[in-house]
Order: sequence, then structure tokens, then C-alpha cells
Amino acid sequence: MPKPTRADGRPGKSRRNSALLGLSAWAAGVFFFLPIAWMVLTSLHSEQDAATNPPSLSAPLTFDGYREFFGSSTGASPWPSLINSTSASVVSTLLVLVLAIPAAYALSIRPVRKWSDVMFFFLSTKMLPAVAGLLPIYLVAQNLGLLDNVLLLVILYTSMNLPIAVWMMRSFLAEIPVAVMEAAAIDGAGLVTLFRKIIIPMAAPGIAATSLICFIFSWNEMLFARVLAGVRSITSPVFLTSFVTSQGLFLAKVCAAAVAVSLPVLIAGFAAQDKLVQGLSLGAVK
Repeated sequence: MPKPTRADGRPGKSRRNSALLGLSAWAAGVFFFLPIAWMVLTSLHSEQDAATNPPSLSAPLTFDGYREFFGSSTGASPWPSLINSTSASVVSTLLVLVLAIPAAYALSIRPVRKWSDVMFFFLSTKMLPAVAGLLPIYLVAQNLGLLDNVLLLVILYTSMNLPIAVWMMRSFLAEIPVAVMEAAAIDGAGLVTLFRKIIIPMAAPGIAATSLICFIFSWNEMLFARVLAGVRSITSPVFLTSFVTSQGLFLAKVCAAAVAVSLPVLIAGFAAQDKLVQGLSLGAVK
């Protein structure tokens, strides 16, 4: 039975507020999506059409920018840089999960003494600007013979993302009911079984969100890759900057390269969007 409408008009006002919130959400979505759509459209134009002011929306479409990016005319293949970025991002993300999940378990489900001090220590490692540690890292890597090596990037990306992963995973694991794990322990489940059958499945949205964020941070990192990587370990963001030359800025070519480099992150985010939203909302969205 429908609720009667009050004299002060609150139900109608509530519907109007909901409509305004919905329109605001759509407007924000379009606002953030518009630059990406413009970049994709520019990448499909010729350099002459992309350089017009304002750009022509009715200009003929072409894939010349993507042919330039994949080296059909220049011979500079992007595949080594894409493989290096994929290797460093995927391996570092897996290492972060292997280290962060047990640490988060010890800080949430089986809290250690002064766990808040431990959490602050993890957070304090992000307070130092990355550029401040660049020179010491360069000297250490030079002495160890790790310059121009993907292994060095894996180590750096793991250390950079580990504090964030521990903080995120602790919040996710703290949402798991302790009674469920106690019941499994009473039934004889050991620590490995507890992780494999209880903790990992229940924390899957949080693990997906954490891994995706770590992957994005690793994929987009350019400062250390620019200084510490060379010809053999060049990553895709560094390779992307090679399209900006002293001869000028080629908009169509740069936009095509940016679209191609962004695709792995966009595909990963689209594939895990449900778990990402659920994970970032701490399980509030089912």
C-alpha cells in the first residue's frame, strides 16, 4: 500500500533530490570521460586534422597514429617496453599480495602488540618524496649491477606498493567475522586451510581491489623507470615520452600511443570492476 503524501511535500522533495543526485553523477561521469573520448578521437585523425584549432570532429578517420606507435614506419617497436611494464607490474603485484596478506592477517585478525605503531610505520614510509631517495637508490643499484634491469623495478615497485596494500588488506580482513574462523578452527582447519578456504574467498573483493591499484601504480610509474631503466628495461610510460621530440609535438601520434599504453589498465579495471567497487567500499556494495 503506497505511503500517503505529507502536506509539507517531503516525498516529492526527496524524489527531486534523488533526480538531482542522479543527474550530477551522470554529469561527473561525462566530465571525466570526455578527455578520454577526445584523446581516442584525436588518435584517429591525421596530424594535420589533429592540429587544427578547434579540432575538426568531421575529419576523416585514420590509423596512421597507431601505425607510427607500433613502428610500421619508424621501426621502433613498443613491444619490449610493453613486455617490461607487464613483467614488472604483474610480478611486483603478486609479491605485494604474498607479503601484504599475512601482514594484514597479523595486524587485524591476530593483532600483534602495538599494531597501531606498526601501521604508522608502514604509512611513514610514504612520507618521503620519491625523488629524495632517487640518488641513494641509483648508487646502490649501480654497485649491485642492477641498473637497466627489470628485477630492480620489481623490487622498487614492491616496496612502494607494500604499505598501501597492507593498509587496504587490513581493512578488508577486519570485516571478516571472527566467529567463522573460530568455527573452522574448531573443525580442525589449520592456518593454510583457513587462508585457502575462508580468508582468501571472503576477502576476494579486497584482494582484487588491492591488486588492481598496485598494478595501476606500477604500470604508471615513470620517475624511477626514467632514471634507472635503460634500453633493455625501458617501460611503456618512458617509451611514450619518446614521441615528444624537439621537432614538435605530434598530437595524433601521442594520443595513439597514450591510448595503446592505457589499454591494459582499462581492460583490467573493466574486468574486475564489480570486485573493485565492492572492495573499495569495504563490502558495503554486494
